[in-house]
Amino acid sequence: MANLKGNAAGPHGMTRVWHSSGWWAACIAIGAAIAPTIGLATDLSAPAPTAAQAANVGPVPDWIVTIGGELRIGPKWAGAPDGKFGLTGGPLFSIRNVGTPPEYFGPRDSFGFTVLDLGQIKIGPAVQIVWPRYASSDTALNGLGDVNFAVQAGAFAEYWPVQWLRLRGEVRQGFGGETGVTGDLFLDAIVPVGQLRFSAGPRLTAQSTAAVSPYFSITPAQSAGSTVAGLLALPVYHADGGLYSYGAGSQVEYFFNPQWAAHGFVEYQRLAGSAADSPLVIQRGSPNQFTFGLGATYAFVTRPWW
Repeated sequence: MANLKGNAAGPHGMTRVWHSSGWWAACIAIGAAIAPTIGLATDLSAPAPTAAQAANVGPVPDWIVTIGGELRIGPKWAGAPDGKFGLTGGPLFSIRNVGTPPEYFGPRDSFGFTVLDLGQIKIGPAVQIVWPRYASSDTALNGLGDVNFAVQAGAFAEYWPVQWLRLRGEVRQGFGGETGVTGDLFLDAIVPVGQLRFSAGPRLTAQSTAAVSPYFSITPAQSAGSTVAGLLALPVYHADGGLYSYGAGSQVEYFFNPQWAAHGFVEYQRLAGSAADSPLVIQRGSPNQFTFGLGATYAFVTRPWW
């Protein structure tokens, strides 16, 4: 089943990739489309068909549709100092069959859905949105020019060696503001405790030169225009591909009942390699990148929409 959760720079299930400027409209559109089909039951058990329906029509699996929203506070721009954050938000959306438990979704997972399910191995598409960086948004970016909106499209593969451990890899090609290749590797231990579900694990990201350079290289023209009152001009620098970052993340989910759930997470990235060595990071930013998020969801039963 397809899943959408919204991460500008994260789906089993859901994806977290939507900017705050348009996600309410998306939620309203989704609600308008599904409102006539919502089953307002007090629990998420499938409604029993009538005898006539059972005799004339084969069993149709019902869906559990999950909708919600999420807010994130993260670095204002890639490599920004610890105290400069930006606020983004997005919708949460996923579909699963009745009788199946809520799927696990990590904070940095891209939008996607399983196309090939081999039990312990799942494979599908992966898409992320990278929002533009505007030089006018921060004096630290003075003279560096804008980096346009980009879309990264590729595939993910998950391996579950045991029920509580997930290894996920993604490879995505950039289009737009950056045109390089990004590879992510996430490992998460997932532990349910009553109505809570905890998860945590390490992260690793590598990028090609074309993905790193637009954000961390400094051309002669940019160097000449980067003078800011109280700050030295940034020297010319060429950023290369390689290891981009390493870090860790954790998430806690609370299931109030079969319908309502809430979650919170924190992700830490330590910039490495050519990105960490950029004068933009050394003189005006920080290699330590933190992201915090809070979200809530509501689930209901509905018949398939086609």
